[in-house]
Amino acid sequence: MTTPDSPIPNPEGAAEPIVRVRGLVNRFGEQTVHEDLDLDVHRGEILGVVGGSGSGKSVLMRSIIGLRTPDAGEIEMLGTNALSTQRRDRQLIERNTGVLFQDGALFSSLTVGENVLVPLKEHHPELPDSWRYELALLKVKLAGLPADALNKLPSQLSGGMRKRAGLARALALDPPLLFLDEPTAGLDPIGAAAFDRLIRTLQQALGLTVFLITHDLDTLYAICDRVAVLADRKVVVNAPLSEVEGFDHPWVQEYFHGPRARAARGGRDAFLQRTALEAS
Repeated sequence: MTTPDSPIPNPEGAAEPIVRVRGLVNRFGEQTVHEDLDLDVHRGEILGVVGGSGSGKSVLMRSIIGLRTPDAGEIEMLGTNALSTQRRDRQLIERNTGVLFQDGALFSSLTVGENVLVPLKEHHPELPDSWRYELALLKVKLAGLPADALNKLPSQLSGGMRKRAGLARALALDPPLLFLDEPTAGLDPIGAAAFDRLIRTLQQALGLTVFLITHDLDTLYAICDRVAVLADRKVVVNAPLSEVEGFDHPWVQEYFHGPRARAARGGRDAFLQRTALEAS
């Protein structure tokens, strides 16, 4: 029997996705945002989720992580019914997922360290304070922040540093599954590229599965293994970028074949060439 403290089973060669959505329906009054939406997220991948304004990217994420109850459908995450109201199931999911919201969603009256300590205190009250402090410091450093950021308030940080602080909190419980909502929004190109590299490094080093909502083409081409496109109230394609680019849908063709997409592809190709030359 799986308990909230049990490790997530990962049998060798398992084909089951780490997140499985079937027949999802989300409505707001008479407006239907999702209708019969299906989605699989594979273990160990970075999945980029894109779509036009109003396509319901954030609504989908909130439904998966339990912040919104959909009108219909099934969601399975980490082998558990994500729509379950059982305390055991909710604890299992909460302890094994980390979330970075678009604005960081930090508690403004708490320091960075105190923000990171919130999930540790909630889920590991048995740990000594000194251990929790060391864990918080480790997560802050993993997120690319200096140690002295631990004692700063969110208002004392730049936008990029606040996102990293939010990422540190999302990593607090060592979750295998990470949800990121527009992580590079509002960052300058250099800061956005650095954040992309950080996500890829953490994903590879920690074996994370990442569900990443973005509109940033550079992010899609730089770090995403597959891309899921929301259109027509469902996921119209979920595949590697090379396949998505050729998918016959008006929004997909406009989005992935415009001047910004060509520039993003060029940047990726140049990066791959530099990497190959450095390795040779």
